[in-house]
Amino acid sequence: MWFTRISIGNPVLATMMMLAFVVLGLFSYQRLRVDQFPDITFPVVVVQTSYPGASPENVESDVTRKIEESVNTINGINSLTSHSYEGLSVVIVEFDLTVDPAQGAQDVREKVALVTSGFRKEVDQPRITRFDPADQPIFSISVTDAADAPNAKPRSLRELTTISDQVIKKRLENVRGVGSVTLVGGVKRQINIYVKPVEMEALGIGVDQVINAIKNENQELPTGAIRTAANEQVVQVQGRVKNPEDFKRIIVARRGGQPVTLAQIANVVDGQEEQETLALYNGQRTLALDILKAQGQNTIDVADGLKQAINDMQPNLQKLYPGVRLQVIKDSSRQIRTGVENVRRTLIEGALLTVLIVFLFLNSWRSTVITGLTLPVALIGTFLFMYVFGFTINMITLMALSLCVGLLIDDAIVVRENIVRHAGMKVQGKFKSHKSAALEGTAEIGLAVLATTFPLLRCSCRSVSWAASSGAFSISLA
Repeated sequence: MWFTRISIGNPVLATMMMLAFVVLGLFSYQRLRVDQFPDITFPVVVVQTSYPGASPENVESDVTRKIEESVNTINGINSLTSHSYEGLSVVIVEFDLTVDPAQGAQDVREKVALVTSGFRKEVDQPRITRFDPADQPIFSISVTDAADAPNAKPRSLRELTTISDQVIKKRLENVRGVGSVTLVGGVKRQINIYVKPVEMEALGIGVDQVINAIKNENQELPTGAIRTAANEQVVQVQGRVKNPEDFKRIIVARRGGQPVTLAQIANVVDGQEEQETLALYNGQRTLALDILKAQGQNTIDVADGLKQAINDMQPNLQKLYPGVRLQVIKDSSRQIRTGVENVRRTLIEGALLTVLIVFLFLNSWRSTVITGLTLPVALIGTFLFMYVFGFTINMITLMALSLCVGLLIDDAIVVRENIVRHAGMKVQGKFKSHKSAALEGTAEIGLAVLATTFPLLRCSCRSVSWAASSGAFSISLA
């Protein structure tokens, strides 16, 4: 084989090439991203349609069935599943693995758009999204109020929500790699208007009149511009209500030439919105911030940035809002670090045990060193190609490297033993030289080694691909 002849004929070149692979591999290893699993795109599209106030039977007949019948005509669908809840329709379209997820989502959008015109006006616009395992929170923070802290005063959940939404959330969104921050278990401020049915009936005022009056009196509208020869000024009507008491003075209608204000037919309360989410930590009610990473970002780097941001933000919070504390309740990077570290340690232990077993059976330091050098050169050099082709260090790639340890040692032992056999042969009464034995021994068995290695690599790649695509994630609906 040509590269064998070049390596044997130029040992310095071969040595320098191996050292170059090791150095570049170590350089690439320091820059490789670490994650639990590789980025996998599933050809799964979810169609969610809200139908407020409808029963599951009505949702099934008016929404779900129509979407199913339209989407079912798309080519390449592997399975079609639907769920009809009270006020909500969920249709899950799973395509074959050969279908492009982006193209599949576009086909679903086109088919759903054909039937939305036939929906009742109460049905909201369908929301079509692609399923992505990365769309799960990687980091969760609990915001609590410690009333026993110095200079601290008890704060309501509404006050904690305001602090979290206007201060903490905005700071975390600026961390590099953060995609979105969701507030869970909070209640925001809301002006509640409770109408008085008896007074409204006596004055002949309907609920629609109240709604229209509030909308018309609580808005800011641009009315154009005033142009002169020297300048131009924009005119805008500042009509948004800034004080809750101003709602009471809104004129809803006129009866007998007298204005009817909102205070006469309704009670205006400066309260809070209806709570739709709840967060519990150790059985106690709390306020949580769920953080999603941006696409293509490294989970460990994002988690480290969030921890640094929390450490920098905590002293300022104690000064401005005494008693407010931040506590990390979920950190996905811990599981990733532990899993990857376990696989990495297993890989190193397997390589050392392999070299030890080779020495025990061959009983030759020379053969052990020669065959053992194939492991660091090949494995470390692999990181260079992983970095070039955009791979990450994860459990799947490390498992693939672990499988390659046995293949490398097997091939090295077979080639080494055949070279030793040729070195012991006599030609015209003389033993072969080391160079001749290496050339002839490698040429004799090199093609056979490649022929047996490639099928094993193909089977290993299929096993790793199957584990990555089917064994890593699952879809669940609550």
